[in-house]
Amino acid sequence: MPPHNRLLARRAGIDTYQQSVVYMRSDCAVCRAEGFQSQAQVEVIGNGRHLFAILHQVNSDWLRNDEIALSEAAWNLMGATEGEELMVRHPPILDSLAHLRNKVHGGSLAYAALRALMEDVSHGRLPDIHLASFVTVCAGRGLDLGETVALTRAMVDVGERIDWGASPVMDKHCIGGLPGNRTTPLVVAIVASCGVVMPKTSSRAITSAAGTADVMEMLAPVDLDLAAMRRVVEREGGCVVWGSAMRVSPADDMLIRVERPLGIDSEGLMVASILSKKAAMGSQRVLIDIPVGPLAKVRSDAASSQLSRSLVSVGAAMGMQVQTVFTDGSQPVGRGVGPALEAMDVMAVLERRADAPQDLRERALLLAGLVLEMAGKAAAGAGQAMAREALDGGRALARFIAICEAQGGLRVPPKAAHTHCVTAPANGVVSAIDTRLVARMAKLAGAPRDPAAGATLHVRVQDSVRLGQPLFTLHAESLGELQYAMSFVRSQLPIVGIEPAP
Repeated sequence: MPPHNRLLARRAGIDTYQQSVVYMRSDCAVCRAEGFQSQAQVEVIGNGRHLFAILHQVNSDWLRNDEIALSEAAWNLMGATEGEELMVRHPPILDSLAHLRNKVHGGSLAYAALRALMEDVSHGRLPDIHLASFVTVCAGRGLDLGETVALTRAMVDVGERIDWGASPVMDKHCIGGLPGNRTTPLVVAIVASCGVVMPKTSSRAITSAAGTADVMEMLAPVDLDLAAMRRVVEREGGCVVWGSAMRVSPADDMLIRVERPLGIDSEGLMVASILSKKAAMGSQRVLIDIPVGPLAKVRSDAASSQLSRSLVSVGAAMGMQVQTVFTDGSQPVGRGVGPALEAMDVMAVLERRADAPQDLRERALLLAGLVLEMAGKAAAGAGQAMAREALDGGRALARFIAICEAQGGLRVPPKAAHTHCVTAPANGVVSAIDTRLVARMAKLAGAPRDPAAGATLHVRVQDSVRLGQPLFTLHAESLGELQYAMSFVRSQLPIVGIEPAP
């Protein structure tokens, strides 16, 4: 038997997403000696590594008294092996919690306080209940400009920061909230083909039907480390990779994990999240797309203007030039919603196919043109023409293929095994497309877990339709998921609104 505070490692095989969880028998020597209870935070030490995890107690024979089982997230972070001896003890007292309590009671957070908090956040020392408290108090009491700048700087300083040794280094970001708005791979291909450096890190989906990294993964590997990413950028001038594969603003990843389930959108946290990643990536000039619409994240002109001011001000404080552009957020972009379907849209635009979604093409050209102007590659007002020439002349496609090959090889997106087409119930004109319901039905069909799943839209707002004309098609890997998504569609108000023609 191991000593009283040591147990033998066992892989539980339980997916707890990004939260580290460990499982111990309630009657084991460690729990009894240390006085551990369920939901307590514990520190696990082994092979020179320290892990902070939440304890769940077990009253079942599947776990022995001398074992500690680790969730998948905990197992991967520890790099443990079956039967390895691990030490388990109470974690140290965190001084940073005093700063959190100060904010709860109406105080403000200076850089030193936020640096201490983000240091503990990035190393997984704060339990989710404290992370949720931080997110909630920042949303409820808000962060002023000084606090937002300090938080952004603290999030950068506790992670890696990249220096590309070049100038200007360009970047773009979309606030999000629109299904199918997959402009990033197109913008990177166009801008890099014009000789401008644009290393792009993107995220996977958390609550949406697809993230940019999910879509790009249908076309090339995205799980690159920093050294591999640097080689791609040095060779091709750009990349589209998964940001969480590198330790860039790691505190942001931890905060997002608890922020999304809470459903809280805080301007200060949003600005710090976006710009900490850009600063850490060595970006110098950043274009931020803010879709504005009744169901988008940003719903009014006043809200978009306020967010724009914050982004520009905090960016300047971090030494970055930030420019914003307001775009139409009233309906989905492109046709596909889901990783493989959106990847097909991207390739259709790059290949200049006649059936390529024109709204996605024009939005990408607008954004790429603005990036080229910010980079000084094109004169003011001439960027979109330069972008169009790069796309129509085939240079953007050639560069995109080269980027995919450098990242590990160009792939062909998969197709779903089952589809179902929903048709118009009457003649008329499309009056609205509910973006949230579109995203929801694509997720219920299996996206992004099943990469080929999702939805294809066949109409846009103001299109004339006839009885029986296709409105959208659901794609699923199993008949059960297809039927589940269809039952949701039938239970909702019309996802595609149709009004009588005038």
